[in-house]
Amino acid sequence: MEKGEIQNQTVSNEITKTDVRKGWFRWYFANAISHSFDRYLASALLWALMPMLRKLYPDKKELQKAYQRHSIFYNTQISWGGGTILGIIASLEDKRSKQLKNGEETEEIDDLINNTKAGLMGALAGIGDSIDSGTVQYIFIAIALPWAQKGMAIGAIAPFIAFASYQILMGLYFSLLGFKLGRQAATEIVSGRRMKGLVEALSILGLFMMGVLGANYVKVSSTLKWTISGKKFVLQDILDTVLPGLLPLVAIGAVYFYFIKKDMKITRALVALTIILGILGALGIL
Repeated sequence: MEKGEIQNQTVSNEITKTDVRKGWFRWYFANAISHSFDRYLASALLWALMPMLRKLYPDKKELQKAYQRHSIFYNTQISWGGGTILGIIASLEDKRSKQLKNGEETEEIDDLINNTKAGLMGALAGIGDSIDSGTVQYIFIAIALPWAQKGMAIGAIAPFIAFASYQILMGLYFSLLGFKLGRQAATEIVSGRRMKGLVEALSILGLFMMGVLGANYVKVSSTLKWTISGKKFVLQDILDTVLPGLLPLVAIGAVYFYFIKKDMKITRALVALTIILGILGALGIL
């Protein structure tokens, strides 16, 4: 028996959950370090997969092919996209290794691996960015904002720690889900009942926190006064009695509907809002 055959028998070449967990942490910490113009995050993905690929392919030629497969352009969101795709690719590479052992052709699964990455990285990145960057991180900021206003250092540190911890846990969950379900994991994330419930809950919580922030930190008040039959009336006092916080709500609502109509043109919205408020202030309305 050849030395290489003895070595192949003594080394287990099946991917385990522990391997996927280690791969996730390698991906998380290397995510943007290797960022390049032509390959974007491909080097980080390859570095995350390297221990698993070495385990699956003791043959140097097959290992070289695997390295080349995962060196092409790759870009996605760190947890929802990166975690899920990492788990799916680990599952597909494990399947490919078994096919190779059985002497089966691997061209079809090679294309499947490449197409899976290309097809999922953009779609899952869109979901992850809108939930993580668009909702969750602002919830943590909203919670810590009162501490920051009081001059407490934890107000600046807590959102970063909380958001990083959240992404680590979510990415770990998605990577294991991807490994368990294979390509079905993407369907589970996009249309699964649990994921829909999670997304809906985060959306409601995000809107709730934005309402809290708007009520506490958006200050718009009226200075308009008038006299009728010798009695003075102050508009802001009337609003505070009938509908407290109405003017901040109107300002936030106007900006929100502007973004819906004009597609998040933030600079233009800030300029327009400044001009409108300046005119209303000059007229003595605000």
